[in-house]
Amino acid sequence: MESAIAPHLRCPRHDPDFNPRRISDDFLPPFPAWTARDKTEQDQSVMGYFGVQWRDPALDEAADRLLDTLAQRLAGSAVNVERAVFEDGAGYANAVLIGYWPDPQAHAGWWRGQQEWWQGQARAHGGLGLYREVFLPRSTHLETLFSASDRLEGIGVMLGGRSAEPIQEHGYWGGMRDRLPASQKEAFAASGGREIVPIAPGARLVIGHEGLALIRSGQDWSDVVGQELALYRDRIEPTLRAGMMFLRDEGVEIGCYFNRYMYVDETRGGKPCRSFGMSVWRDLASLEHWAEHHPTHKAIFGDFIEVVQALRGVLSLRLFHEVAVLQSDAQIYEYLGCHDRTGMLNGLA
Repeated sequence: MESAIAPHLRCPRHDPDFNPRRISDDFLPPFPAWTARDKTEQDQSVMGYFGVQWRDPALDEAADRLLDTLAQRLAGSAVNVERAVFEDGAGYANAVLIGYWPDPQAHAGWWRGQQEWWQGQARAHGGLGLYREVFLPRSTHLETLFSASDRLEGIGVMLGGRSAEPIQEHGYWGGMRDRLPASQKEAFAASGGREIVPIAPGARLVIGHEGLALIRSGQDWSDVVGQELALYRDRIEPTLRAGMMFLRDEGVEIGCYFNRYMYVDETRGGKPCRSFGMSVWRDLASLEHWAEHHPTHKAIFGDFIEVVQALRGVLSLRLFHEVAVLQSDAQIYEYLGCHDRTGMLNGLA
């Protein structure tokens, strides 16, 4: 067993009494889990979400063509590209391409060649909204968790490696914070607020703030069969969906700026049987409070534990997540022709 914090990022805690780990040094997790490791030890990586939204079914083909073209433009630049779909709280269909880059320079060089095309698409397709949400987490402010050691997802595919042994900091409330290398020195306090900046008719930027938290938390049931599959479909997934819908529709009141419950798009070659929630929060503390105390997450956790017990701890369901705490200069939000509940516009416009 090893620490979730990579060896080159470990250091003495700045003030162990003020910001201690929530476990003792001899803590043993109730089950094994692993974290992704960056083989290159880059200081900063990039997650880019590029979305199209529409309400009129007559625009389905136009949206698909636009995303297909963008996927071709992403090929050869982003290390890992995924496509997902969801319906938002305003009833709009959304299709999203998620790209991961190993460093900001690689992403910036690619984006310089896309700006004119991207803005032209927004003008050319009436009824389609376009958005891009780019997160640039520093390695000190990023953590990942995988319930299995042989299959990476999301940013883990781009990082390319995993911990050699199961990690210690999981299986308890507070593990998410303890896995972040910067927790050795920082409390992750948020400061400031969101701000809308109009840049053209129908086009808006949102300025983020210090300490904002991002989570992508996913499920892979591609190997699940029999009783476990029935329990997943009848117990776990409906409760998970209810929690995701609460965050989507009412999350602003508890510090969740927006939440999306998304499915990987298998029709374009995506990995089968995968879903994930992706949300942005005012700060890590708000996310932690929902996870530990809110009835919707307690129900998710409770149903999962009951299924684990019913199956005597033997599960084929695979879970993963990636969490980042972001500085104000590590966020880009642009919305072209989008409705007012889209992403970081939610609760502001």
